[in-house]
Amino acid sequence: MSLRISDREFEAILALAGPERYAHHIKRVADTEQLWSLAAPGGWVLASDGRREPVPIWPHPRYAAACATNTWKDAEPSAIRLDDWLTKWLPGIARDGRAIAAFATPTDRAVVVESERMRADLEAELEHYE
Repeated sequence: MSLRISDREFEAILALAGPERYAHHIKRVADTEQLWSLAAPGGWVLASDGRREPVPIWPHPRYAAACATNTWKDAEPSAIRLDDWLTKWLPGIARDGRAIAAFATPTDRAVVVESERMRADLEAELEHYE
């Protein structure tokens, strides 16, 4: 279940620079044990970084919904359990030669990271919860 975020928090987090949004993303995902992507009628959406098609993700459905515009206008936020992300998604993303587009905003690009880095960052953050 995702935590509710106020309008004030929503705007403040959107205003952060990419590295700070990424750090917030890691903390929020570890805390809620879920993350969000966009699913369209044809399946999960993909971003573009000019070389490959990263998998876009967000720490809360409200941030994902804010980016469901233009080519993603028919997409809706869909939850991914953290356990599934770590055991199924990240290995698949690595196998497919993709990256992760973490926490884009309507006005700023995502932070593109490799699956190994995201795994390490999430596992490091999860150690604080044990």
